[in-house]
Amino acid sequence: MKITSTSCICPVLVCLCFVQRCYGATHHSSIKGTRNQTKHIEGETEVHHRPKRGWVWNQFFVLEEHMGPDPQYVGKLHSNSDKGDGSVKYILTGEGAGTIFIIDDTTGDIHSTKSLDREQKTHYVLHAQAIDRRTNKPLEPESEFIIKVQDINDNAPKFTDGPYIVTVPEMSDMGTSVLQVTATDADDPTYGNSARVVYSILQGQPYFSVDPKTGVIRTALHNMDREAREHYSVVIQAKDMAGQVGGLSGSTTVNITLTDVNDNPPRFPQKHYQLYVPESAQVGSAVGKIKANDADTGSNADMTYSIINGDGVGIFSISTDKETREGILSLKKPLNYEKKKSYTLNIEGANTHLDFRFSHLGPFKDATMLKIIVGDVDEPPLFSMPSYVMEVYENAKIGTVVGTVLAQDPDSANSLVRYFIDYNPEDDRFFNIDANTGTIKTTKVLDREETPWYNITVAASENDNPSLLSHVTVGIRVLDVNDNPPELAREYDIVVCENSKPGQVIHTISATDKDDFANGPRFNFFLDEHLSINPNFTLKDNEAAAAPSPSGFVHAREMGACGPAMPKPSCPRLV
Repeated sequence: MKITSTSCICPVLVCLCFVQRCYGATHHSSIKGTRNQTKHIEGETEVHHRPKRGWVWNQFFVLEEHMGPDPQYVGKLHSNSDKGDGSVKYILTGEGAGTIFIIDDTTGDIHSTKSLDREQKTHYVLHAQAIDRRTNKPLEPESEFIIKVQDINDNAPKFTDGPYIVTVPEMSDMGTSVLQVTATDADDPTYGNSARVVYSILQGQPYFSVDPKTGVIRTALHNMDREAREHYSVVIQAKDMAGQVGGLSGSTTVNITLTDVNDNPPRFPQKHYQLYVPESAQVGSAVGKIKANDADTGSNADMTYSIINGDGVGIFSISTDKETREGILSLKKPLNYEKKKSYTLNIEGANTHLDFRFSHLGPFKDATMLKIIVGDVDEPPLFSMPSYVMEVYENAKIGTVVGTVLAQDPDSANSLVRYFIDYNPEDDRFFNIDANTGTIKTTKVLDREETPWYNITVAASENDNPSLLSHVTVGIRVLDVNDNPPELAREYDIVVCENSKPGQVIHTISATDKDDFANGPRFNFFLDEHLSINPNFTLKDNEAAAAPSPSGFVHAREMGACGPAMPKPSCPRLV
């Protein structure tokens, strides 16, 4: 039995024989085919060349996606036992037999009844047998053969991963690789050019290019600047049939973003700025802001500010706000409009992260001049001293002058100043102050031994603006006078033994004085001259000679006192 296809029917195999289908070219011949049958024009000689694509002996081919009205002819089975009298019956079994593939059991012709899709199933395995129609006995053994679905270009290339989102640094060299895209084609890559894909760029020129074979996208221009344009939408096409006319195509979009590099130095929008700062601004407070612009982003735009020179270097300082990239100007020392009305600062802003590849675009810093105008503020009076210490003697008469404080209006108006003592309601008022002159006087007699020191607070206000107050602390020291006599430390009750030896010390007497050290010790002890003398006792002063003691009574007298001595009798009892 023979199996024939549309070309080169070779009845050389006995029994079940599959014939090779040859796609050879002919030389000086004309071939006409109908339904895969090849007929030769009479008189012409067929010249067979080596086939470009050969058919193995046990394969048939059927074209996919056949849309004709009649079943598609596949091939023919033929047995050498077939004499053409219809006694041979051909039977077809296997995949698709009877449903997709039918056979004429008399002629052996095989047809495909359905449109096939190679991408769903590439081939079918079938079995063929020739039997005697009368006896139903096999004339030849059953044999297996394959019907292969022949590909046509019915699938367009597809990008399975698109659309794409990629980045590339700005200022990259021309030809820098950005991304490789890949399209797949479901057609047979081993047959023709149906699956041979070529890439081209539909949108995105002249900025980018694509390699037609590999799909690698590259930059096509030098020094692409993110600050000029950041985003690009590139459309890539993949076309089969090697890009020839009639090929199918698919496309994808590649969204390309240029990432930033530090290729832009900071720049101050103006070369001269002016800032108003009131003289009342507090030391350490922020008094102003300044900002240099940088077209870069992220860390490439980070910068620091510094004062490089100017007459306000010691008065102001500048720091950098990392979030806003602003320079924050702060006050280091107090301002005084009456002393200096303006300052000049030269401020510099410089990038902190430099890229030396772009150093030729620098320097990556800029400077500007800032003039600071000090504003005049109605300030409270200013005392001549931060604090005062005054002295007054105790026991001084009421109205004694203690001292004077002085405050002046620091503003150019030089308003008159009024004074008052800032007392708490529960305080005893020992002093008052002249509202116009600031002179402090006593209002009570002072006793140093009761209160040696007073702290008072004096306030000063301007006549024109009483709400502006200044305060100063005044410490008043009460000076001592000798207004307290000495006193024996305690009452003495002395016991002496009858057998005490002459000259033996039987007790030591001491005295105290409430006055200050200068008006108190040292003391002089002596016997009261007005009392009778007891010859059995004597009193010896540590600073004077011994003297006869009266009957156990002694007086003490101060030595070196500032004022007259004030004797006070003390009466210890001697036994």
